[in-house]
Amino acid sequence: MKYTKQDILRLVEENDVEFIRLQFTDAFGTLKNVAITVSHLDEALDNKVLFDGSSIDGFVGIEESDMFLYPDLDTFEIFPWRPQVGKVARLICDVYNPDGTPFEGDPRYILKKELKRAAEMGYTFEVGPECEFFLFHTDDENRPTTITHEKAGYFDLGPLDFGENARRDMVLALEKMNFTIETSHHEMAPAQHEIDFRYDNALKTADNIVTFKLVVRSIAKRHGLFASFMPKPIYDVHGSGMHLNMSLNRDGKNVFADSSGENKLSKQAYQFIAGLMEHAAGMSIITNPLVNSYKRLVSGYEAPVYIAWSRTNRSPLIRIPASRGASTRVELRSPDPAANPYLALAVCLAAGLDGIERELKVPAEVKSNIYAMSSNERKEAGIKSLPVNLWEAVQKFQKDEYIQNVLGVHTSQMYETAKRDEWFTYTSQVTDWEIQEYLYKI
Repeated sequence: MKYTKQDILRLVEENDVEFIRLQFTDAFGTLKNVAITVSHLDEALDNKVLFDGSSIDGFVGIEESDMFLYPDLDTFEIFPWRPQVGKVARLICDVYNPDGTPFEGDPRYILKKELKRAAEMGYTFEVGPECEFFLFHTDDENRPTTITHEKAGYFDLGPLDFGENARRDMVLALEKMNFTIETSHHEMAPAQHEIDFRYDNALKTADNIVTFKLVVRSIAKRHGLFASFMPKPIYDVHGSGMHLNMSLNRDGKNVFADSSGENKLSKQAYQFIAGLMEHAAGMSIITNPLVNSYKRLVSGYEAPVYIAWSRTNRSPLIRIPASRGASTRVELRSPDPAANPYLALAVCLAAGLDGIERELKVPAEVKSNIYAMSSNERKEAGIKSLPVNLWEAVQKFQKDEYIQNVLGVHTSQMYETAKRDEWFTYTSQVTDWEIQEYLYKI
């Protein structure tokens, strides 16, 4: 949908909208907003809403704090779960400097830069995410817990699936906000769920992921539950991923499809895969940004550990789903829902384009279960591992200048510093496990 300023003003009046949330994300993907009443909408649509960028994680210092929000009119949506009298709507915004230039640390701008680069090569980038999350109980003070009383598993339904009604209401709310929901179901772990929405161009998909998380959390709260996108909230069960299904289009045709190519894949598809594999470790700090992220990336829970690819095998990092023709796609299985979607899609696209530009050769397909291979067998096959923790991810990022350049100097330096500090803060903690393991023995 393409909107003009007059369209927005008309929609607000016709739908009795009283409040508008001007939304954006900080560097780490946390959704922020400035709420205005309809009386200030005209000013907002003229890009005149000012905010303090020094108070936003990863933005600017206090000596250069003034920043402006430029609403993307095509992102206008009304929240269906808010009051129907005096409704609440939102506009997703780009962040600009006072001189009228885009702020280089705005995650949305970083993705837009890579999409522009792809367009100059003749490509559009389409992505379909698979977003997983947990639904937990809250305590007597309405604070989140990791408690659930259900025992449901993969594809189970009510009454085993205690979250079935909440998930249904999430789907209905998302559809009212113009999402096309393809599937929704209970996942592997108790209280774990997945809702998949239709692929779209990468900017729209990143916007949709941010919106999706807001809707899921809001509807969960209305059901007395807490929705968590933490990658591994519970030990010894499956963690939550955000698999990314990616394709490149040119002139309306899927570039990855080639009916005469090996496995009906084009040379660009193989080069894109090779680029992802080349930079998988270096961009893990973005696709798996938390200390907790690496507690999901362990053997035994279907999450990828090794940098390899396959058509049918689900143990490697990259899988090529069976669909061919217009539906041909590359599935990257490492990202988790804690990732900033704008940055995650930016580095994935950049990595793939690097593979195409440099005509990188993809390693041989791995058809065996990598988890069952010995270390010597993996070494002989040339299979490398993803980082095992956030500190190793920081070190891999430091060595990947290409991914650093994608993010730009500001975001690269800020992000690396923040994640290094996060790791050192974590390693200085005394955990419950240490108390239970050592207190009575030493």
